[in-house]
Amino acid sequence: LTDARFRPFFRTQHRGDGRWIVETGARFGTGAGRMRRVETACTAQGLGNSASCFNAVGAAQVAKSSLTGMRLFNRLGGIIPIWPFDPVPARGPMIVEIYTTIAARHAGIGGGRSKIRDAKTLDDALAAFDTRPHARLTGYDDHATDAILTTAWLRRAASREGLWRPAGMSDHVARTEGWTFGVE
Repeated sequence: LTDARFRPFFRTQHRGDGRWIVETGARFGTGAGRMRRVETACTAQGLGNSASCFNAVGAAQVAKSSLTGMRLFNRLGGIIPIWPFDPVPARGPMIVEIYTTIAARHAGIGGGRSKIRDAKTLDDALAAFDTRPHARLTGYDDHATDAILTTAWLRRAASREGLWRPAGMSDHVARTEGWTFGVE
């Protein structure tokens, strides 16, 4: 984010004259910023308003996690396949990008309410995937409930062949931008 060659692509925040300054790079774009094709498709399908993976500021920042994840995946050196860059294995682990709001939408949870923070709402959402009630947690935050609900959704969604080959994901897009599993 500090490299002059790449900084123009990001919305960043830095300290200047003792205060934080938000700086939008010339190639970031306007409004929400530059979007991948999957982010545009996700919003168009009513699965939530995606954030640009080039945004490194505020609550909707995705850039820092994206860059961290890319470094981790590079270190894996092909040990675990990453969809859609690698072929889907016949069996075994695979890494997929997910957007937890997609699982919430498929469970019948409407926009603006996808963050679950209580046991009853979680169990109601799990029931939509024919999943039994969860083992009680010591605390309910959206990180834990997102993981539980998304796992239940993935168990069902993984068998849908069309999700592995969505219409909007050309070979070029798969190679250069990736895709979020569940966006058709």
